[in-house]
Amino acid sequence: MIKLCGFAVSNYYNKVKLALLEKDIPFEEVLVWTDRSPDLLRKSPLGKVPYIETEQGALCESQVILDYLEQAYPEKPLLPTDAFAAAKVRELIVFMELHLELLARELYPQAFFGGQVSDEVKTRVEKQLTRHISAFSQLAKFEHFIAGDQFTMADCVAVCHLPLISLATKAIYGRDFLADLPVKDYLARMNARPHMQTVNADRKVNQALFASKKK
Repeated sequence: MIKLCGFAVSNYYNKVKLALLEKDIPFEEVLVWTDRSPDLLRKSPLGKVPYIETEQGALCESQVILDYLEQAYPEKPLLPTDAFAAAKVRELIVFMELHLELLARELYPQAFFGGQVSDEVKTRVEKQLTRHISAFSQLAKFEHFIAGDQFTMADCVAVCHLPLISLATKAIYGRDFLADLPVKDYLARMNARPHMQTVNADRKVNQALFASKKK
């Protein structure tokens, strides 16, 4: 059985967890904090979560894990069979993670953890996010799912990243940078899915544990 290692406050952990649930793959959750212990670094060399443990060994990097799951467990696919359609799903994933979430992540220390972000960083992130979200709006379909009429691994990414981008920009700039896109309605549809309800419930439980650990 696959072991999913990490903690449920992490959006990247939840991305993998949702994919496992949607693909109906049996797995066990193992609570692992990013403590950079020797054991963690043996399995995830940068000390990041999530990683998974399989019979063949450990595997890190959330998108690599999703690609592995898609190939190893093809019964319930999260990618279209058409090569171009599948590439468009992967395009959305790369765009959301590289050009939206990774950029918004620079705001998280102040938005979520009581730290401070410099005015220079805020100005740069605001300018870049505004441009990148405009570009993202040309790729995301929001017809029902983010890539069209089929639930894909792009939805596993979107439902975990987009809420944080909204919350972070609202906290730092006083407005949700995604408000002009149909993100709110999309998330409402996704949050009604049983597996997403499980992910959200477990995340809330883990948030309390995470907060107590940080004290």
